[in-house]
Amino acid sequence: MKFALTVTLTSSLLATTAQAACAPDVVTVQGDFGRARFSVDVADTEAARAKGLMYVEEMGTFEGMLFVYDAPRPASFWMRNTLIPLDMIFAEADGTIANIHAEAIPLDETPIFGGEAIAYVLEVNGGLAERLGIAPGDVLQHPAIGPDPAAPCE
Repeated sequence: MKFALTVTLTSSLLATTAQAACAPDVVTVQGDFGRARFSVDVADTEAARAKGLMYVEEMGTFEGMLFVYDAPRPASFWMRNTLIPLDMIFAEADGTIANIHAEAIPLDETPIFGGEAIAYVLEVNGGLAERLGIAPGDVLQHPAIGPDPAAPCE
């Protein structure tokens, strides 16, 4: 898994930053902390979602995977065959973060419930969400988020 490293953190969000350019391999998280950009693989098929980040031995600091569902649904994950600790960021249909599960334990098969109406899940390195200040209520920005995204692309 190779990605370009990109991060943008700002002290505050301006109204004009809500409509930033989007790319299919980048997720931007926006909130009171500022903005963070993650290079991602997108899992938008059943097979890709089932594999997820299994067997990945390491991941760059601002890399991850975005799980995209066809419609909001109850979301539950586990860490079977996942070798690195992950933060799971669960978001609603408009990209608003509903829940964060921090530091999921590698290889643990305990179900991790993310919410009832989840449309997107961003997985990043364990502990990163807290270090950056990412919290419920922040928003994800990506071309797949729609039809009425909280942080639209240009």
